[in-house]
Amino acid sequence: MSEQVCVFTGQGAQAPGMGKDLAADAEIGALFQRANAVLGFDLAKICFEGPAEELTRSNICQPAIFTVSVAAYRAFQKRCPQASFRMAGGLSLGEWTALHVAGVLEFEAALTVLEARGRFMQQACDEQPGGMVSIMGATGEQLQALCERSGLTVANINSDAQVVLSGRKDGVAVAAAAAAELGVKAIPLNVAGAFHSPLMASARERLAAVLDGVAFAAPQMPVLANVSGAPHSSDPAVIKDAMLRQVTDSVRWSDCVKCAIGAGAKDFVEFGPGKVLSGLIKRIDKSVNTVNVADVPSLDATAAALAG
Repeated sequence: MSEQVCVFTGQGAQAPGMGKDLAADAEIGALFQRANAVLGFDLAKICFEGPAEELTRSNICQPAIFTVSVAAYRAFQKRCPQASFRMAGGLSLGEWTALHVAGVLEFEAALTVLEARGRFMQQACDEQPGGMVSIMGATGEQLQALCERSGLTVANINSDAQVVLSGRKDGVAVAAAAAAELGVKAIPLNVAGAFHSPLMASARERLAAVLDGVAFAAPQMPVLANVSGAPHSSDPAVIKDAMLRQVTDSVRWSDCVKCAIGAGAKDFVEFGPGKVLSGLIKRIDKSVNTVNVADVPSLDATAAALAG
């Protein structure tokens, strides 16, 4: 059985120029044209040329990163047809990409969902201004104390050493000051709002109405669920519920990675722009191998590394 796991990046990894060289292959380029047709705007042009401000908008950024990540995955499949993955996973938006490649929902359906998801999340940010703060090296007791003092909740468990808290803007300032008192490093993040927190409740409700009209299927390979850190159920209705909860609940990325390693994973292949997940995975377990496919040079390097 394959020892490789495919993982897909989340929002924040976007950069103008992403996907352009991969799309020079006609088959891969067709993905961008399909995306343009679904979305009703020129996603390819925004991915390839920017401007960065437009690419950063959540309702553009989410389908853009998804499309580039799928393009990278399909390009890898063409280059390495013998490769197989025992499991798939992704961080937040990237979990949707993992579900798509595992056959849970079609490419066009995922695009429609992610454009709406991004739009609803931005609306929630506008309705209830919030923020996020990264806490480094805190103990469980210290994190609990920070949450109690600030009113923030745990948004992302990225590794044993890094947890992101989320909530109201004034709470972010309180948490940062309280962390300094405890001698713990705190970095407020440059994000639009309080993602993966109860402040996203309106986005979750609006997304539920969209998902009612989207067909889900049983996954063709195990997909790690952000909300549990364990593989999704094979029941499409249960998967749909988990993806709604993901909007407001903690992303248990560290548990996802540990679950994959416990199942025998030795190689993690990250698809999409940047290397954020590769870095997080290495922090969780230095013994595993990480490679990424973001463009043609990294595709070449990954194909060579896995062939060796």
